[in-house]
Amino acid sequence: MNTTDNTRQLYMKYIARKMLFIVVSLAILFFLVLLSVSIGTSIESLKDLQSLKDVLTAIVGRFFPQVETNPFMEKVIWNYRLPRALFGVVAGAGLAISGAVMQGVTRNPLVSPFTIGISSAAAFGASIAIILGAGFVGIGTYLIMMNAFVFALVCAVIVFGLAKLRGASPETVVLAGIALTYFFGSATALLHYFASQEQLSAMVRWTFGTLSGATWGGISIITAVLVITIPMMMKYSWDLNATFSGGDETAKSLGINVSRVRTVSLILSAFVTATIISFTGIIGFVGLVAPHISRFLIGGDHRFLIPASGIMGSILVVGGDIVGRIVSPPIMFPIGIVVSFVGVPMFLYLMMTKRKRYWE
Repeated sequence: MNTTDNTRQLYMKYIARKMLFIVVSLAILFFLVLLSVSIGTSIESLKDLQSLKDVLTAIVGRFFPQVETNPFMEKVIWNYRLPRALFGVVAGAGLAISGAVMQGVTRNPLVSPFTIGISSAAAFGASIAIILGAGFVGIGTYLIMMNAFVFALVCAVIVFGLAKLRGASPETVVLAGIALTYFFGSATALLHYFASQEQLSAMVRWTFGTLSGATWGGISIITAVLVITIPMMMKYSWDLNATFSGGDETAKSLGINVSRVRTVSLILSAFVTATIISFTGIIGFVGLVAPHISRFLIGGDHRFLIPASGIMGSILVVGGDIVGRIVSPPIMFPIGIVVSFVGVPMFLYLMMTKRKRYWE
């Protein structure tokens, strides 16, 4: 066997290992979705768990009328349970992919979509809607969602504008994001100071993050955004590999327009994150932890890291939502709280066990 054939075999094994991880992760996610649908939105005990067979029958029956189903069960699953589970899938995927891309373009494993102030800006926008009743468009929940979305994007534009003035360096992006995080956090605290008990309670619940408001319309919007943005992010996967592993100078020597890659990638990530949190509230840590888990298991090749991070993010959100519903029924713990409790120990474990060069 010549050197070329040996190299080709090693490369195919390299690809096969990463594809196997993605396939296994998809199987785990599929099972978690079925489990999530089977327990509904709240249960008194695990004895109330519907069988996976009943769930599959109700889902399949919508597409094949000849399959006999329970009309009530089918309505409950399609109107309430399945939207919640799928909402977790698309939300987790979007946040995790955004985190993976941001870590790649900044060469900083501690960066996530919320590092650049998006969550603080969204919370400020939601506070204005809840406390002052002011906003851009809509009423009630739609006003809160639109305010959160617009202010998150405004924050992203400011960060990228400042970074552009300074050459779009990773350090500038992070520092500008930290400054805006404190600014919007202080502005939100000021609004909270003048809020009533009811308004303050509503604002705090929004910042917890939840999947309770899942609708097919929301799923469609987030899915459409992901379908448009993810291929554009994947387009830069080779560029991200060169930037993350070798730095800006190495990437430039390979003919990569580092400034353009960084700006476009960050804008896409911010847009995805703003869209998701306008529906779910703040679900932190997914964009930070999911890419770390994926990188720990399959390496830093962004051709595989981006989709693997998306699947891992979906697993974290759907799994966290399940834990939040079964840990103390009938109380449902918000997904943002559960993910943080699960994510922090996991992140600390990865930080303490991973090789030092991973953080350089």
